[in-house]
Amino acid sequence: MASVTPAPAQQLRQAVRQHGRSFEWLARAGYAARALLYFTIGSLAAMAAFGYGGDTTDGKGALLELYRQPFGRGLLALAALGLFGFALFRGYQVTVDPEQQARGIRAVKRFGWAAIALLHAGLGVLALRLASGDGGGASGDETRGATATLLSWTPFGPWLVAALGAIVLGVSCRDLWCAWQSRLDEQLDLSPLSGGVRRWVVRLSRFGMAARAAVGAITGVFLLVAAVNSDPRQAKGFGESLASVREAPFGGILFAVVALGLLAFAFYELVEARYRRVVS
Repeated sequence: MASVTPAPAQQLRQAVRQHGRSFEWLARAGYAARALLYFTIGSLAAMAAFGYGGDTTDGKGALLELYRQPFGRGLLALAALGLFGFALFRGYQVTVDPEQQARGIRAVKRFGWAAIALLHAGLGVLALRLASGDGGGASGDETRGATATLLSWTPFGPWLVAALGAIVLGVSCRDLWCAWQSRLDEQLDLSPLSGGVRRWVVRLSRFGMAARAAVGAITGVFLLVAAVNSDPRQAKGFGESLASVREAPFGGILFAVVALGLLAFAFYELVEARYRRVVS
């Protein structure tokens, strides 16, 4: 009986799966790079909250801050390596789909992994650009510029921005729920830790997840407002959304709590780098 030749997509998955173990270090390097970025974002926000200078920023601003430090070019090179590694790891997940969940969940997760891969690849490119002295414009301007571009795609532009805002808000609300329910990454294996240490790791991780998700939810709301009003000036990126926390009732206290929460999220990313089971 004649052999059946695998389809090109299946051949690609098989080829990538054969090298699956080599993607483990990419994932761990990526989580470590994310920890570095969120540690920078949280540190700057905490300094601003407690009156020691600082600022509110996002991933791009964090990379720029790293460049200003001693050995900044080396830090950016390490960050770029981790960010590209994380992008490749997420691309690997899109191709191989190692977790093999239900069809609908699988499609949603693959879409999310693809978006995350593109985002981190962009940050990796940015890290290299910053190292060469080309920093580009402000993050908030980029957010508003991208929103303005989408809004100009009549008649569907406002709907696209609204859909993006709804996705960001929905994912953030899901993360808030997971933090409340103590549902961390399903691929985490904390069994090597003692019971007491594990409890504190989970508590800090939940705090970090909630803080990051809260800022993400604010970003989603601003995108929805920009869509409803067809006004790109009302869209805000992560850094500007973080700064807007100060404008809420008891904003100073809330801002300090969220800033500390972002530091806790950096800790959570380190936990992911060390204890995540990388499924291949």
